[in-house]
Amino acid sequence: MRVLVTGGAGFIGSALVRRLIGGSDHTVLVFDKLTYAGSLSSLAAVANSGRYRFIQADICDARAVEEAFKAFRPQVVVHLAAESHVDRSIDGPAAFIQTNLVGTFTLLDQALHYWRGLPDAEKAGFRFHHVSTDEVFGSLGDEGAFSESTPYDPRSPYSASKAGSDHLVRAWGHTYGLPVLITNCSNNYGPFHFPEKLIPLTIIRALSGQTLPVYGDGANVRDWLFVEDHARALQAVFEQATPGGTYAIGGGAERTNVEVVRVICANLDRARPRGDGRSYAEQIAYVADRPGHDRRYAIDASKMQAELGWRPAVTFEAGIEMTVSWYLENGDWWQAILDRDDATARRGAVHD
Repeated sequence: MRVLVTGGAGFIGSALVRRLIGGSDHTVLVFDKLTYAGSLSSLAAVANSGRYRFIQADICDARAVEEAFKAFRPQVVVHLAAESHVDRSIDGPAAFIQTNLVGTFTLLDQALHYWRGLPDAEKAGFRFHHVSTDEVFGSLGDEGAFSESTPYDPRSPYSASKAGSDHLVRAWGHTYGLPVLITNCSNNYGPFHFPEKLIPLTIIRALSGQTLPVYGDGANVRDWLFVEDHARALQAVFEQATPGGTYAIGGGAERTNVEVVRVICANLDRARPRGDGRSYAEQIAYVADRPGHDRRYAIDASKMQAELGWRPAVTFEAGIEMTVSWYLENGDWWQAILDRDDATARRGAVHD
C-alpha cells in the first residue's frame, strides 16, 4: 500500500516508517514540517530506499496537503503530526491549538476531498488513521484502566487539543463517511526519543552529572510502551481494523515516575559507572510538581489482542536496557539536538 505518514520524522512516526520500509512492501511518504522535535537523522536508515519519499511541509498548509494527496495518491493516511509535550503546552498553548486542531481539520478536509474523488473500489480500501493519546481520558484513581469506552476528560492544553482532534476525526467519519480509525496510546519510550521527555532527559542529565528532576512526590503513574511495539500495533490497525474503530494501545507496564528514574540509574550504574563509584540515583532531586499533573494512567489493551492479535513483545526492563544502551551509543544524535535546543531545561513550571 501507499502510506502517507504525517509527522514521520518524529519519535513515533520515524519508528513506524522504519518498520514499514524495513519489514513490509508498503511505499511511504513522510509529510513533516521538521519542527524542533522532528529530525531526518531518525530516518537515515531508510533514506535510500526506493519505497521512501519525504516532503517538508506543514499540515496546516492546505495547498501542500492537497498536492501531496494528488501526487502520492495514498491508500492510508497515518496522522502522527502533533505538538506533544505537556510542559510546552502549559507555557505556550497556541502552537498546540494550531497544529493539533487546525492542522487535523486541514488534513481531514483535504483527505475527504481526495477520498470522494476515488473510484468506488479504492474508496472502500482507504483509511484515515488518527494517532492519539491516553491523556485525553484524564486521570485515574488507584484502580482501573482506560479503555475504548472511557469518557473524555482532558486536563492540560495538550490533552485538550488532542481530545478535540479525536472528536474532529470521529465527526468526519460519522458526518461524511470518511473511513477513519483512532488509536489512543500510553507513554512511549525507546531510541530517537526527543531529549525533553522523562526517560531520555534522565539518561542525558545523569551522564552530564546534573540533577535528575522528579516532579512532586514522584508517585505519578504511567503505563510505558516500547515505541517499536507501538509501531507494530499501528500497522496492525490500519491493515486489519474495520473503519470507525477505536483502539487503546498500552504496554501493560505501570511504573511510578521515580521508579522509572531509579531503573534508568541502575542500568547506567552497570553500563557506565560514575567515576566516584556512587550511584546515579544520588542525583535524583524532587522538584515542584507540574500544574494539574494527572496522577495515574493505565491502558486496557484487550481489544487490540482479541481483534488484531497484538500484544506488547518488549518488557519494560528489557526496553529500558535497550534504550539506555542506544543513548550511550548514539551521543552524536542527541548532542546535536542539545546544541540547537535547550531540550533538557525545565518547562511548564508554575508562573505567577
